[in-house]
Amino acid sequence: MNQSAERRVRRLQQSGERGLLCGSRRGLEKESLRVTQDGHIAQTPHPAGLGSALCHPSITTDYSEALLELVTAAYTDESEALARLDALHRYTYSQINDELLWVTSMPCIVGGEAAIPIANYGSSNIGQMKHVYRRGLAWRYGRSMQAIAGIHFNYSFSESFLRAVQTREEDSRDFTVFRSEFYFRLIRNFQRYGWLVPYLMGASPAICKSFTGGQDLGFDSFSKHTYYTPCATSLRMSDIGYKNNAQAALNISYNDLDAYVDTLRAAIETPDPEYARIGTYVDGEWRQLNTNILQIENEYYSFVRPKAIAQSGEQPTCALRRAGVEYVEIRALDLNPFEPVGVNAEQLEFLEVLLLLCLLEDSPPIDPAEQSHINANQGLVARNGRDPDLTLYRGDGNRVCLRDWAAELLAAMEGPAELLDEVHGDARYRRTLATFRERASHPELTPSAQILDEMRTNKEEFVEFGKRLSNQHANTLRNHQLDAESILALQAEATKSLAEQAALEAVPEPSFESFLKSYFSQEPMTGS
Repeated sequence: MNQSAERRVRRLQQSGERGLLCGSRRGLEKESLRVTQDGHIAQTPHPAGLGSALCHPSITTDYSEALLELVTAAYTDESEALARLDALHRYTYSQINDELLWVTSMPCIVGGEAAIPIANYGSSNIGQMKHVYRRGLAWRYGRSMQAIAGIHFNYSFSESFLRAVQTREEDSRDFTVFRSEFYFRLIRNFQRYGWLVPYLMGASPAICKSFTGGQDLGFDSFSKHTYYTPCATSLRMSDIGYKNNAQAALNISYNDLDAYVDTLRAAIETPDPEYARIGTYVDGEWRQLNTNILQIENEYYSFVRPKAIAQSGEQPTCALRRAGVEYVEIRALDLNPFEPVGVNAEQLEFLEVLLLLCLLEDSPPIDPAEQSHINANQGLVARNGRDPDLTLYRGDGNRVCLRDWAAELLAAMEGPAELLDEVHGDARYRRTLATFRERASHPELTPSAQILDEMRTNKEEFVEFGKRLSNQHANTLRNHQLDAESILALQAEATKSLAEQAALEAVPEPSFESFLKSYFSQEPMTGS
């Protein structure tokens, strides 16, 4: 580390302005499979009591009809985001009868592709688009990968903080341009250092053998029905999960907003011969939205995404060009099976410190050679992160011991933690950092190690471990019901969302083919 973040921290502190990060906002998107008591994916439709998966702002579905996604608004206090997520869980449990929310990122028993029902969003054009997109994912990658769950952490720095940094940098550009460049500085560094998240918080070291259809794919056999890798941290983020080989050749640039939009647009506008063989509309049924390398932007799986709030019907890349980067979406978090809602405050505090380090540290452009090393590091940590001899690629291409690099990064996070502690006037972020420094030095304390330890101690299969904790958290959430006012508010949201979907479907629309043509004809604004 070149200590550029430390210098920027000290300059901000010396300016006399304190608590500039007070207005920073964070939100959560948490996925969970609905499963039966015997550990199979639920085949029931999205419960009516949860409202419309298409129109509800907080309770929707991801890939599968059984893969719930609970979404919070963006809050200035993480406790509010976690409280909202908790309320959504409690309400959900009141509507799903005896089904469970599966607590691990890797799925329960997968009884073949047909056992993973694709999400249904109704008959409107936008609802059909969401469904057909998911059909395309099934044709391209298979359904099993789409049943993996995670938590996305959305974060934006306060405008007052970013403006103070801009002033210290003596940068006279338009604030929106500066903000976008600063977020891309963060994104590049998160690509470099984000392996810390699966190392310290990864919680998917094992899988049910049904997930691979019995193929071992280079795994060890933990027990009769469970595969694992002894030093794995996050198989969710490995080559069998989101970091799949099908997208390995994509060269999406994170060097600036224009480069990112241009390379992502190229992928969604360039035909792919293999996908062309699948076809789009075949035998009276839509198989995919198009035959391009990516159907839409969201098909590209990544550790982190730059985001802007899109207008109705607006493509994400168009929103970015129009508004600039407004926040980042961190996608590296596994579900924490030891927490009823899948995540805790300590994890979110650690992520904030890491993001601040990534923002304040110098961040040179990433060339293809470094990007290949970044990709390799993510795969190495996912499969073997707790190996005491594991080495990773640094930016210069040399290998360094993971634990030495982790210690260096955690030391560099001290200054950012101090800045964040100024918001609350206490030392909570420094205490959190100390906890994770201990975990980095003793990887047996990591969730991935604890999961395997519990499975060994209890002589459990992976699915048995998941069922035990899923039932445990279900009892906790069911036994502490929401207050009457909160229940009424969530019931009203569900009812409103169903009415909105009905109203949308009652309006005459052009053909689906015409709708898609119009959607994909959008052109991003030219770069600045």
